[in-house]
Amino acid sequence: MVNNMSIPEKFRQIINDPTLSPMQKSQYLALEADASLPYPEITESVKAAIEDNILCDMFEGNAPFKPRYVLPDYAKFLQQGSEYLELPPAKDFDEALNHLTILYHHVPSVTNIPVYLGQLDDVLLPYAEGLDAETIYRKLRLFWILLDRTLPDAFMHVNIGPTDNVICRTILRVDAELKQVAPNLTFMYDPEITPDDLLRQASHNICECSKPHIANYPVHAHAYDNSGFGIVSCYNSLPLAGGANTLVRMNLKEVARKASSSEDFFHATLPNYCQTMYELIEARSAYLHEQSGFFNGFLVQEGLIDESRFAPMFGIYGMAEAVNILLEKDGRDEKYGQQPAANKLGHRISKALSDIVTSTPVKYGYHGRALLHAQGGISLDEDVTPGVRIPYGTEPDPVSHIQALAQHHQYYTSGISDILTIDETVKSNPEAMYQLCKGALAIGFREFTANVHSNDLVRVTGYMVKLSDIAKFKEQGSRTNTTGLGAEAAANTGILNRKPRVVSHEQAPRYCDSQ
Repeated sequence: MVNNMSIPEKFRQIINDPTLSPMQKSQYLALEADASLPYPEITESVKAAIEDNILCDMFEGNAPFKPRYVLPDYAKFLQQGSEYLELPPAKDFDEALNHLTILYHHVPSVTNIPVYLGQLDDVLLPYAEGLDAETIYRKLRLFWILLDRTLPDAFMHVNIGPTDNVICRTILRVDAELKQVAPNLTFMYDPEITPDDLLRQASHNICECSKPHIANYPVHAHAYDNSGFGIVSCYNSLPLAGGANTLVRMNLKEVARKASSSEDFFHATLPNYCQTMYELIEARSAYLHEQSGFFNGFLVQEGLIDESRFAPMFGIYGMAEAVNILLEKDGRDEKYGQQPAANKLGHRISKALSDIVTSTPVKYGYHGRALLHAQGGISLDEDVTPGVRIPYGTEPDPVSHIQALAQHHQYYTSGISDILTIDETVKSNPEAMYQLCKGALAIGFREFTANVHSNDLVRVTGYMVKLSDIAKFKEQGSRTNTTGLGAEAAANTGILNRKPRVVSHEQAPRYCDSQ
Protein backbone atom coordinates (compact mmCIF):
# COMPACT_ATOMS: atom_id res chain seq x y z
CA MET A 1 0.00 0.00 0.00
CA VAL A 2 1.11 3.59 -0.63
CA ASN A 3 2.57 5.00 2.57
CA ASN A 4 1.09 8.50 2.26
CA MET A 5 -2.49 7.27 1.98
CA SER A 6 -4.86 7.79 4.89
CA ILE A 7 -6.14 4.74 6.76
CA PRO A 8 -9.65 5.01 5.24
CA GLU A 9 -8.08 5.29 1.78
CA LYS A 10 -6.01 2.16 2.40
CA PHE A 11 -9.12 0.32 3.56
CA ARG A 12 -11.04 1.43 0.48
CA GLN A 13 -8.22 0.37 -1.86
CA ILE A 14 -8.22 -3.11 -0.34
CA ILE A 15 -12.00 -3.45 -0.45
CA ASN A 16 -12.16 -2.39 -4.11
CA ASP A 17 -9.28 -4.61 -5.30
CA PRO A 18 -10.83 -7.01 -7.86
CA THR A 19 -7.96 -9.51 -7.60
CA LEU A 20 -8.52 -10.25 -3.89
CA SER A 21 -11.00 -12.77 -2.53
CA PRO A 22 -13.27 -11.70 0.37
CA MET A 23 -11.10 -13.64 2.81
CA GLN A 24 -7.92 -12.04 1.48
CA LYS A 25 -9.53 -8.61 1.80
CA SER A 26 -10.37 -9.36 5.44
CA GLN A 27 -6.77 -10.39 6.10
CA TYR A 28 -5.32 -7.24 4.52
CA LEU A 29 -7.79 -5.04 6.39
CA ALA A 30 -6.70 -6.66 9.65
CA LEU A 31 -3.04 -6.04 8.83
CA GLU A 32 -3.70 -2.36 8.17
CA ALA A 33 -5.66 -2.03 11.41
CA ASP A 34 -2.78 -3.60 13.35
CA ALA A 35 -0.29 -1.30 11.64
CA SER A 36 -2.30 1.73 12.73
CA LEU A 37 -1.68 1.00 16.44
CA PRO A 38 1.22 2.50 18.42
CA TYR A 39 4.44 0.50 18.29
CA PRO A 40 5.77 -1.19 21.48
CA GLU A 41 8.09 1.17 23.32
CA ILE A 42 11.59 1.10 21.82
CA THR A 43 14.67 3.30 22.15
CA GLU A 44 15.81 5.86 19.63
CA SER A 45 18.74 3.64 18.64
CA VAL A 46 16.32 0.85 17.73
CA LYS A 47 14.15 3.25 15.74
CA ALA A 48 17.22 4.51 13.88
CA ALA A 49 18.33 0.96 13.05
CA ILE A 50 14.88 0.17 11.64
CA GLU A 51 14.83 3.38 9.59
CA ASP A 52 18.34 2.63 8.26
CA ASN A 53 17.17 -0.79 7.04
CA ILE A 54 19.54 -2.56 9.44
CA LEU A 55 16.78 -4.17 11.51
CA CYS A 56 13.41 -5.47 10.31
CA ASP A 57 10.48 -6.77 12.38
CA MET A 58 9.11 -8.81 9.45
CA PHE A 59 5.82 -6.90 9.50
CA GLU A 60 4.47 -8.95 12.41
CA GLY A 61 2.32 -6.03 13.54
CA ASN A 62 2.59 -3.18 15.99
CA ALA A 63 0.70 -5.05 18.73
CA PRO A 64 1.86 -8.69 18.67
CA PHE A 65 -1.20 -10.68 19.82
CA LYS A 66 -0.14 -14.10 18.56
CA PRO A 67 3.24 -15.82 18.12
CA ARG A 68 4.84 -15.83 14.73
CA TYR A 69 4.92 -19.64 14.61
CA VAL A 70 3.03 -22.17 16.77
CA LEU A 71 3.83 -25.91 16.90
CA PRO A 72 1.08 -27.74 18.81
CA ASP A 73 1.53 -31.30 20.05
CA TYR A 74 -0.96 -32.88 17.65
CA ALA A 75 -0.36 -36.42 18.91
CA LYS A 76 -1.41 -35.35 22.41
CA PHE A 77 -4.46 -33.61 20.96
CA LEU A 78 -5.64 -36.77 19.20
CA GLN A 79 -5.03 -38.89 22.29
CA GLN A 80 -6.91 -36.66 24.72
CA GLY A 81 -9.40 -34.78 22.54
CA SER A 82 -10.32 -31.19 23.38
CA GLU A 83 -12.77 -29.78 25.87
CA TYR A 84 -12.67 -26.39 24.17
CA LEU A 85 -13.45 -27.86 20.74
CA GLU A 86 -15.88 -30.43 22.22
CA LEU A 87 -14.00 -33.33 20.66
CA PRO A 88 -13.43 -36.75 22.27
CA PRO A 89 -10.17 -38.65 21.72
CA ALA A 90 -9.84 -39.86 18.14
CA LYS A 91 -10.70 -43.55 17.71
CA ASP A 92 -9.80 -44.25 14.07
CA PHE A 93 -8.13 -42.82 10.97
CA ASP A 94 -11.16 -40.86 9.80
CA GLU A 95 -11.66 -39.27 13.20
CA ALA A 96 -7.97 -38.41 13.38
CA LEU A 97 -8.09 -36.60 10.03
CA ASN A 98 -11.33 -34.85 10.97
CA HIS A 99 -9.99 -33.76 14.38
CA LEU A 100 -6.81 -32.37 12.80
CA THR A 101 -8.80 -30.47 10.18
CA ILE A 102 -10.82 -28.82 12.95
CA LEU A 103 -7.81 -27.92 15.12
CA TYR A 104 -5.84 -26.47 12.21
CA HIS A 105 -8.41 -23.66 11.97
CA HIS A 106 -7.67 -22.69 15.59
CA VAL A 107 -3.85 -22.61 15.35
CA PRO A 108 -2.62 -19.06 14.73
CA SER A 109 0.52 -17.79 13.06
CA VAL A 110 1.81 -14.62 11.48
CA THR A 111 -0.17 -15.59 8.34
CA ASN A 112 -3.40 -16.50 10.22
CA ILE A 113 -2.99 -20.01 8.82
CA PRO A 114 -1.15 -22.76 10.70
CA VAL A 115 2.48 -23.09 9.63
CA TYR A 116 2.87 -26.49 11.30
CA LEU A 117 0.56 -29.44 10.61
CA GLY A 118 2.59 -31.96 12.56
CA GLN A 119 4.93 -34.91 12.14
CA LEU A 120 2.07 -36.54 10.30
CA ASP A 121 3.37 -40.07 9.95
CA ASP A 122 4.04 -40.30 13.70
CA VAL A 123 0.73 -38.61 14.47
CA LEU A 124 -1.43 -40.76 12.18
CA LEU A 125 0.22 -44.18 12.34
CA PRO A 126 -1.55 -45.27 15.58
CA TYR A 127 -4.89 -44.81 13.79
CA ALA A 128 -3.96 -46.64 10.56
CA GLU A 129 -4.01 -50.15 12.03
CA GLY A 130 -6.16 -52.49 9.97
CA LEU A 131 -6.24 -50.26 6.89
CA ASP A 132 -4.71 -51.46 3.63
CA ALA A 133 -2.30 -49.27 1.68
CA GLU A 134 -4.81 -48.24 -1.01
CA THR A 135 -7.39 -47.16 1.57
CA ILE A 136 -4.77 -45.02 3.29
CA TYR A 137 -3.79 -43.58 -0.09
CA ARG A 138 -7.37 -42.58 -0.96
CA LYS A 139 -7.94 -40.94 2.42
CA LEU A 140 -4.64 -39.06 2.45
CA ARG A 141 -5.08 -37.89 -1.13
CA LEU A 142 -8.43 -36.33 -0.26
CA PHE A 143 -6.92 -34.85 2.90
CA TRP A 144 -4.04 -33.34 0.88
CA ILE A 145 -6.48 -31.71 -1.54
CA LEU A 146 -8.58 -30.40 1.36
CA LEU A 147 -5.53 -28.77 2.95
CA ASP A 148 -4.57 -26.94 -0.23
CA ARG A 149 -8.10 -25.74 -0.93
CA THR A 150 -9.15 -24.68 2.59
CA LEU A 151 -5.80 -23.41 3.93
CA PRO A 152 -4.32 -21.93 0.74
CA ASP A 153 -0.97 -20.76 2.02
CA ALA A 154 2.44 -22.09 1.04
CA PHE A 155 3.89 -21.51 4.52
CA MET A 156 1.73 -24.38 5.85
CA HIS A 157 4.14 -27.23 6.56
CA VAL A 158 4.06 -31.01 7.11
CA ASN A 159 6.92 -33.15 8.46
CA ILE A 160 7.48 -36.87 7.75
CA GLY A 161 10.27 -39.40 8.43
CA PRO A 162 12.89 -40.48 9.36
CA THR A 163 11.29 -43.91 9.89
CA ASP A 164 10.02 -46.00 6.99
CA ASN A 165 6.25 -46.39 7.23
CA VAL A 166 3.15 -46.48 5.07
CA ILE A 167 2.03 -42.93 5.96
CA CYS A 168 5.41 -41.47 5.05
CA ARG A 169 5.60 -43.26 1.71
CA THR A 170 1.98 -42.48 0.87
CA ILE A 171 2.40 -38.76 1.53
CA LEU A 172 5.43 -38.73 -0.78
CA ARG A 173 3.37 -40.52 -3.43
CA VAL A 174 0.43 -38.13 -3.11
CA ASP A 175 2.62 -35.02 -3.08
CA ALA A 176 4.42 -36.04 -6.28
CA GLU A 177 1.11 -36.76 -8.00
CA LEU A 178 -0.78 -33.61 -7.02
CA LYS A 179 2.11 -31.12 -7.26
CA GLN A 180 0.26 -28.64 -5.04
CA VAL A 181 1.63 -25.39 -3.69
CA ALA A 182 0.44 -26.36 -0.21
CA PRO A 183 1.32 -27.91 2.08
CA ASN A 184 5.07 -27.43 2.16
CA LEU A 185 6.86 -30.65 3.12
CA THR A 186 10.02 -31.69 4.96
CA PHE A 187 11.32 -35.24 4.96
CA MET A 188 13.55 -36.05 7.95
CA TYR A 189 16.59 -38.16 7.09
CA ASP A 190 18.63 -40.15 9.59
CA PRO A 191 21.37 -42.37 8.13
CA GLU A 192 21.00 -44.74 11.09
CA ILE A 193 17.26 -45.19 10.58
CA THR A 194 16.19 -44.21 7.07
CA PRO A 195 16.64 -46.85 4.33
CA ASP A 196 18.32 -45.69 1.16
CA ASP A 197 15.32 -46.48 -1.02
CA LEU A 198 13.12 -44.17 1.09
CA LEU A 199 15.63 -41.33 0.73
CA ARG A 200 15.65 -42.10 -2.99
CA GLN A 201 11.89 -41.72 -3.13
CA ALA A 202 12.11 -38.37 -1.35
CA SER A 203 14.95 -37.05 -3.52
CA HIS A 204 13.28 -38.32 -6.70
CA ASN A 205 10.18 -36.39 -5.63
CA ILE A 206 12.25 -33.22 -5.87
CA CYS A 207 12.72 -33.96 -9.57
CA GLU A 208 8.93 -34.13 -9.95
CA CYS A 209 7.69 -31.23 -7.83
CA SER A 210 10.68 -29.49 -6.12
CA LYS A 211 9.51 -30.98 -2.80
CA PRO A 212 10.30 -32.04 -0.14
CA HIS A 213 12.99 -30.26 1.81
CA ILE A 214 15.24 -33.02 3.15
CA ALA A 215 16.34 -32.34 6.72
CA ASN A 216 19.32 -33.73 8.61
CA TYR A 217 17.35 -35.25 11.48
CA PRO A 218 20.25 -36.05 13.88
CA VAL A 219 21.63 -32.51 13.60
CA HIS A 220 18.24 -30.93 14.30
CA ALA A 221 17.32 -33.36 17.08
CA HIS A 222 20.64 -32.76 18.87
CA ALA A 223 19.80 -29.05 19.17
CA TYR A 224 16.62 -29.68 21.18
CA ASP A 225 15.52 -31.64 24.23
CA ASN A 226 13.62 -34.93 24.31
CA SER A 227 10.30 -33.15 23.82
CA GLY A 228 11.22 -32.75 20.18
CA PHE A 229 11.08 -30.19 17.41
CA GLY A 230 9.34 -29.46 14.16
CA ILE A 231 10.19 -27.73 10.90
CA VAL A 232 7.64 -25.10 9.91
CA SER A 233 6.85 -22.45 7.34
CA CYS A 234 9.80 -22.39 4.94
CA TYR A 235 12.50 -24.40 6.77
CA ASN A 236 12.37 -23.05 10.33
CA SER A 237 13.31 -25.48 13.10
CA LEU A 238 11.62 -24.83 16.47
CA PRO A 239 10.69 -26.63 19.71
CA LEU A 240 7.63 -28.89 19.53
CA ALA A 241 4.75 -27.73 21.75
CA GLY A 242 6.26 -24.26 21.47
CA GLY A 243 7.33 -22.09 18.59
CA ALA A 244 8.68 -18.64 17.78
CA ASN A 245 7.25 -15.68 19.63
CA THR A 246 8.87 -13.31 17.13
CA LEU A 247 11.34 -13.17 14.26
CA VAL A 248 13.52 -10.09 13.97
CA ARG A 249 16.22 -9.96 11.32
CA MET A 250 19.45 -8.05 10.75
CA ASN A 251 20.67 -6.86 7.35
CA LEU A 252 24.37 -7.76 7.45
CA LYS A 253 24.98 -5.81 4.26
CA GLU A 254 24.02 -2.56 5.98
CA VAL A 255 25.98 -3.47 9.13
CA ALA A 256 29.08 -4.04 6.99
CA ARG A 257 28.60 -0.64 5.38
CA LYS A 258 28.79 0.97 8.82
CA ALA A 259 32.13 -0.72 9.61
CA SER A 260 35.49 0.73 8.61
CA SER A 261 37.11 -2.69 8.16
CA SER A 262 36.46 -6.36 8.83
CA GLU A 263 38.09 -6.09 12.26
CA ASP A 264 35.95 -3.08 13.14
CA PHE A 265 32.95 -5.10 12.02
CA PHE A 266 33.75 -7.98 14.40
CA HIS A 267 34.90 -5.98 17.39
CA ALA A 268 32.49 -3.02 17.37
CA THR A 269 29.84 -2.68 14.66
CA LEU A 270 28.33 -6.17 14.74
CA PRO A 271 28.20 -6.48 18.56
CA ASN A 272 26.64 -3.02 18.84
CA TYR A 273 23.85 -3.77 16.38
CA CYS A 274 23.26 -7.18 17.95
CA GLN A 275 22.62 -5.42 21.26
CA THR A 276 20.21 -3.05 19.52
CA MET A 277 18.45 -6.02 17.94
CA TYR A 278 18.01 -7.66 21.32
CA GLU A 279 16.24 -4.51 22.53
CA LEU A 280 13.73 -4.91 19.70
CA ILE A 281 13.33 -8.63 20.39
CA GLU A 282 12.64 -8.01 24.08
CA ALA A 283 10.11 -5.24 23.37
CA ARG A 284 8.11 -7.34 20.92
CA SER A 285 8.25 -10.51 23.02
CA ALA A 286 7.20 -8.67 26.17
CA TYR A 287 4.06 -7.33 24.52
CA LEU A 288 3.03 -10.80 23.35
CA HIS A 289 3.75 -12.56 26.65
CA GLU A 290 2.64 -9.86 29.07
CA GLN A 291 -0.15 -7.89 27.40
CA SER A 292 -1.77 -9.84 24.56
CA GLY A 293 -3.35 -12.59 26.66
CA PHE A 294 -2.41 -15.21 24.08
CA PHE A 295 -0.95 -17.63 26.60
CA ASN A 296 -4.26 -17.82 28.48
CA GLY A 297 -5.93 -19.64 25.59
CA PHE A 298 -7.04 -23.26 25.23
CA LEU A 299 -3.87 -24.38 23.43
CA VAL A 300 -1.96 -23.69 26.67
CA GLN A 301 -4.73 -24.79 29.03
CA GLU A 302 -5.05 -28.17 27.32
CA GLY A 303 -1.29 -28.72 27.22
CA LEU A 304 -0.85 -28.52 23.46
CA ILE A 305 1.72 -25.73 23.76
CA ASP A 306 3.93 -24.50 26.63
CA GLU A 307 4.90 -20.85 26.99
CA SER A 308 8.43 -21.79 28.07
CA ARG A 309 9.05 -23.52 24.72
CA PHE A 310 8.72 -20.32 22.67
CA ALA A 311 11.81 -18.44 21.54
CA PRO A 312 12.65 -15.39 19.47
CA MET A 313 14.33 -16.08 16.16
CA PHE A 314 17.47 -13.98 15.66
CA GLY A 315 17.46 -13.73 11.88
CA ILE A 316 20.19 -12.53 9.56
CA TYR A 317 20.40 -11.95 5.81
CA GLY A 318 22.77 -10.28 3.35
CA MET A 319 25.80 -12.41 4.27
CA ALA A 320 27.08 -12.40 0.68
CA GLU A 321 27.01 -8.62 0.35
CA ALA A 322 28.50 -8.15 3.84
CA VAL A 323 31.48 -10.34 2.98
CA ASN A 324 32.08 -8.62 -0.34
CA ILE A 325 31.85 -5.15 1.26
CA LEU A 326 34.25 -6.05 4.08
CA LEU A 327 36.77 -7.59 1.71
CA GLU A 328 36.65 -4.47 -0.46
CA LYS A 329 37.25 -2.29 2.62
CA ASP A 330 40.22 -4.51 3.47
CA GLY A 331 41.61 -3.99 -0.04
CA ARG A 332 40.83 -7.49 -1.35
CA ASP A 333 38.84 -8.56 -4.40
CA GLU A 334 37.64 -12.08 -3.53
CA LYS A 335 33.91 -12.78 -3.91
CA TYR A 336 31.53 -14.71 -1.67
CA GLY A 337 30.73 -18.16 -2.97
CA GLN A 338 33.63 -18.06 -5.42
CA GLN A 339 36.94 -17.95 -3.52
CA PRO A 340 37.91 -19.81 -0.32
CA ALA A 341 39.08 -16.66 1.50
CA ALA A 342 35.69 -14.99 1.02
CA ASN A 343 33.85 -18.10 2.12
CA LYS A 344 36.06 -18.35 5.20
CA LEU A 345 35.18 -14.78 6.19
CA GLY A 346 31.51 -15.68 5.90
CA HIS A 347 32.02 -18.68 8.19
CA ARG A 348 33.75 -16.41 10.70
CA ILE A 349 30.75 -14.06 10.69
CA SER A 350 28.36 -16.96 11.30
CA LYS A 351 30.46 -18.16 14.24
CA ALA A 352 30.57 -14.66 15.72
CA LEU A 353 26.79 -14.40 15.46
CA SER A 354 26.36 -17.82 17.04
CA ASP A 355 28.66 -16.91 19.93
CA ILE A 356 26.58 -13.80 20.61
CA VAL A 357 23.21 -15.56 20.38
CA THR A 358 24.16 -18.56 22.51
CA SER A 359 25.62 -16.35 25.24
CA THR A 360 23.01 -13.57 25.41
CA PRO A 361 20.02 -14.19 27.72
CA VAL A 362 16.49 -13.21 26.75
CA LYS A 363 13.47 -13.04 29.04
CA TYR A 364 11.22 -15.17 26.87
CA GLY A 365 13.41 -17.75 25.13
CA TYR A 366 14.15 -21.43 24.76
CA HIS A 367 16.24 -22.18 27.87
CA GLY A 368 16.61 -18.41 28.12
CA ARG A 369 18.06 -17.87 24.66
CA ALA A 370 17.05 -16.76 21.18
CA LEU A 371 17.68 -19.09 18.23
CA LEU A 372 19.94 -18.06 15.34
CA HIS A 373 18.27 -18.18 11.93
CA ALA A 374 19.46 -17.59 8.35
CA GLN A 375 16.39 -15.75 7.11
CA GLY A 376 15.27 -16.54 3.58
CA GLY A 377 14.40 -13.01 2.51
CA ILE A 378 11.10 -11.30 1.71
CA SER A 379 9.55 -10.04 -1.47
CA LEU A 380 10.55 -6.42 -0.78
CA ASP A 381 14.29 -7.13 -0.53
CA GLU A 382 16.27 -5.53 -3.34
CA ASP A 383 20.00 -5.90 -4.01
CA VAL A 384 20.52 -8.10 -0.97
CA THR A 385 20.76 -11.89 -0.83
CA PRO A 386 18.70 -14.04 1.57
CA GLY A 387 20.41 -15.64 4.56
CA VAL A 388 23.89 -16.91 3.78
CA ARG A 389 23.04 -17.82 0.21
CA ILE A 390 25.18 -17.17 -2.86
CA PRO A 391 23.76 -14.32 -5.00
CA TYR A 392 21.40 -15.40 -7.76
CA GLY A 393 23.07 -15.89 -11.11
CA THR A 394 26.56 -16.32 -9.63
CA GLU A 395 26.10 -19.84 -8.28
CA PRO A 396 28.94 -22.27 -8.99
CA ASP A 397 28.38 -25.93 -9.87
CA PRO A 398 26.25 -27.80 -7.30
CA VAL A 399 29.17 -29.52 -5.60
CA SER A 400 31.17 -26.30 -5.17
CA HIS A 401 27.98 -24.57 -4.08
CA ILE A 402 27.42 -27.06 -1.26
CA GLN A 403 31.06 -27.05 -0.20
CA ALA A 404 31.05 -23.24 0.03
CA LEU A 405 28.08 -23.17 2.40
CA ALA A 406 28.35 -26.35 4.48
CA GLN A 407 30.36 -24.79 7.31
CA HIS A 408 27.59 -22.27 8.00
CA HIS A 409 24.98 -24.89 8.84
CA GLN A 410 26.33 -25.83 12.27
CA TYR A 411 25.48 -22.39 13.65
CA TYR A 412 21.85 -21.81 12.60
CA THR A 413 19.76 -23.81 15.05
CA SER A 414 16.40 -22.45 13.91
CA GLY A 415 16.98 -22.94 10.23
CA ILE A 416 19.26 -22.39 7.26
CA SER A 417 18.67 -23.27 3.66
CA ASP A 418 19.95 -22.67 0.20
CA ILE A 419 18.05 -23.55 -2.96
CA LEU A 420 20.08 -25.37 -5.56
CA THR A 421 18.61 -24.91 -9.04
CA ILE A 422 19.27 -28.06 -11.01
CA ASP A 423 18.99 -28.37 -14.76
CA GLU A 424 16.02 -30.40 -16.02
CA THR A 425 18.38 -33.11 -17.30
CA VAL A 426 18.35 -34.48 -13.74
CA LYS A 427 14.90 -35.92 -14.49
CA SER A 428 16.53 -38.51 -16.72
CA ASN A 429 19.12 -39.20 -14.02
CA PRO A 430 17.34 -38.81 -10.64
CA GLU A 431 20.05 -40.86 -8.94
CA ALA A 432 22.27 -37.78 -9.22
CA MET A 433 19.82 -35.81 -7.06
CA TYR A 434 19.90 -38.61 -4.48
CA GLN A 435 23.70 -38.66 -4.39
CA LEU A 436 23.96 -34.87 -4.20
CA CYS A 437 21.48 -34.78 -1.31
CA LYS A 438 23.19 -37.57 0.57
CA GLY A 439 26.58 -35.94 0.15
CA ALA A 440 25.34 -32.55 1.35
CA LEU A 441 23.83 -34.04 4.50
CA ALA A 442 26.98 -36.07 5.12
CA ILE A 443 29.15 -32.93 5.35
CA GLY A 444 26.80 -31.10 7.70
CA PHE A 445 23.95 -29.54 5.73
CA ARG A 446 20.94 -29.11 8.03
CA GLU A 447 18.62 -28.90 5.06
CA PHE A 448 18.88 -29.93 1.42
CA THR A 449 16.59 -28.04 -0.96
CA ALA A 450 16.48 -27.92 -4.74
CA ASN A 451 14.40 -26.62 -7.63
CA VAL A 452 14.37 -28.33 -11.01
CA HIS A 453 14.52 -25.71 -13.72
CA SER A 454 11.65 -26.95 -15.89
CA ASN A 455 9.14 -27.49 -13.05
CA ASP A 456 6.12 -25.25 -12.77
CA LEU A 457 6.19 -25.70 -8.98
CA VAL A 458 9.26 -23.92 -7.58
CA ARG A 459 10.58 -22.54 -4.30
CA VAL A 460 10.90 -18.82 -3.71
CA THR A 461 12.63 -18.28 -0.36
CA GLY A 462 11.49 -21.65 0.97
CA TYR A 463 7.78 -21.60 0.24
CA MET A 464 6.28 -22.86 -3.00
CA VAL A 465 4.66 -21.08 -5.94
CA LYS A 466 3.61 -22.08 -9.43
CA LEU A 467 5.24 -20.08 -12.19
CA SER A 468 1.98 -20.34 -14.13
CA ASP A 469 0.16 -18.67 -11.22
CA ILE A 470 2.71 -15.83 -11.10
CA ALA A 471 2.27 -15.22 -14.83
CA LYS A 472 -1.46 -14.50 -14.48
CA PHE A 473 -1.46 -12.97 -10.98
CA LYS A 474 -1.70 -9.29 -11.95
CA GLU A 475 -4.80 -9.85 -14.04
CA GLN A 476 -6.55 -12.58 -12.06
CA GLY A 477 -5.13 -12.65 -8.54
CA SER A 478 -4.83 -16.09 -6.94
CA ARG A 479 -6.76 -18.24 -4.50
CA THR A 480 -3.40 -19.05 -2.86
CA ASN A 481 -2.37 -16.29 -0.46
CA THR A 482 1.35 -16.61 -1.13
CA THR A 483 1.22 -16.21 -4.92
CA GLY A 484 1.33 -12.42 -4.53
CA LEU A 485 4.50 -12.68 -2.44
CA GLY A 486 6.06 -14.89 -5.09
CA ALA A 487 5.13 -12.48 -7.88
CA GLU A 488 6.58 -9.57 -5.91
CA ALA A 489 9.75 -11.53 -5.17
CA ALA A 490 10.13 -12.40 -8.86
CA ALA A 491 9.90 -8.71 -9.77
CA ASN A 492 12.08 -7.34 -6.95
CA THR A 493 14.61 -9.92 -5.83
CA GLY A 494 15.72 -11.81 -8.92
CA ILE A 495 14.63 -15.28 -7.79
CA LEU A 496 14.03 -16.30 -11.39
CA ASN A 497 17.67 -15.47 -12.17
CA ARG A 498 18.91 -18.52 -10.28
CA LYS A 499 21.36 -20.28 -12.54
CA PRO A 500 20.34 -23.86 -13.36
CA ARG A 501 23.28 -26.22 -12.98
CA VAL A 502 23.87 -29.70 -14.29
CA VAL A 503 24.72 -32.40 -11.78
CA SER A 504 25.81 -35.77 -13.11
CA HIS A 505 25.48 -39.16 -11.48
CA GLU A 506 29.24 -39.48 -11.79
CA GLN A 507 30.04 -36.10 -10.25
CA ALA A 508 27.91 -36.53 -7.13
CA PRO A 509 29.39 -39.84 -5.87
CA ARG A 510 32.91 -38.45 -6.22
CA TYR A 511 31.79 -35.58 -4.06
CA CYS A 512 30.32 -37.93 -1.46
CA ASP A 513 33.35 -40.19 -1.41
CA SER A 514 35.83 -37.31 -1.14
CA GLN A 515 34.15 -35.96 1.97
